[in-house]
Formats: sequence, C-alpha cells, structure tokens
Amino acid sequence: MTLTGTKQPDMTRILGGLFVLAGLAALGTAWFAEHRLLLAPCELCLWERRPWRVLIAIGVLTLAVPRRYARYSVLAGLVCVAVSIGLAVLHAGVEHKFWPSPAPECRAPVFHGGSFKDWMASMPSRPNKPCDSPDYLFGLPVSMTELGGLYAVAVFVLGSLGTVRLFRSRG
Repeated sequence: MTLTGTKQPDMTRILGGLFVLAGLAALGTAWFAEHRLLLAPCELCLWERRPWRVLIAIGVLTLAVPRRYARYSVLAGLVCVAVSIGLAVLHAGVEHKFWPSPAPECRAPVFHGGSFKDWMASMPSRPNKPCDSPDYLFGLPVSMTELGGLYAVAVFVLGSLGTVRLFRSRG
C-alpha cells in the first residue's frame, strides 16, 4: 500500500503481460506480412520468430508462478529478448552484406558436373528467399529485419526498466 491508500501494481504481472503481448504482436506482424502482404520469409526470418514464441511461454509462466519465483522468469524473458536483438543484428548484417548467412538454406545450392537432370534433382523442394534480400514496407528505408530489431530493443528497454523497479521494490 502507498501513502494514498491505493495498492501498487505488481511489477511481475505487468512484465509477464508485456512479454505475452510483445510476443503476440511480433508473431502477429510476421504472420500478417507473410500471409496478407505475401512476403516470403527467408530462413533467418524464421529463426527470428523463435525467441518471440519462447517469450510468450515465459510471459505465461511469469503470470502463473508465485511472485517470489516470477523474478527469475522475468530475467529469462530479458535474455530471450536479447537473443531476438542478436538475431536481428545478425540478419541485418547479412542484408547489408557485412557477413554471409550462417544458415545453409540461405545460400544457393552449388552443383559441380553432371547432367541437367542431376542438377534439377539437387534443387530444394521449395525455393528459399535469399537472406540478403531485405523487404521494405511502406517505402521506409528500413528493412523489416531492422524494424523487428528496433521493436526488440524497445521491448528490452521497457522490460529492463520494469525489472530494475521490480528488484528495487523487493529490497
């Protein structure tokens, strides 16, 4: 209770909700871009979705566990968002051709010798989008990868501020 008699909101519940909503927003945006805007994701784009799925689970866990244990899941959520930032930096570097993609699916298959039939048999069953081919939305000079990275940074900053407040209030 504060001096005014109102109860302060529980920061662990706020951060758990932030994690769930941030993950749903990120995956919802990716779904919209893929299924409504018909943008094909590359392999690194698919990698970037994984931390958001984990973050949703961490957010649900944070909301479900007793408050004294929730601080640990909050820290795990921050690590998860940091991984998302790292993947966005990795992908942006590939888009800007600073380094090659670590995903073998992002590279064109190399074929040495043989017939046309052998070459066709070595092709993947479904064509992949090159990871160094960025998608730009609405005429912005920032790729979807970079926008996703900026979003992850914003979620990380909000989560970090809440975590600092959480740990200060617990003494």
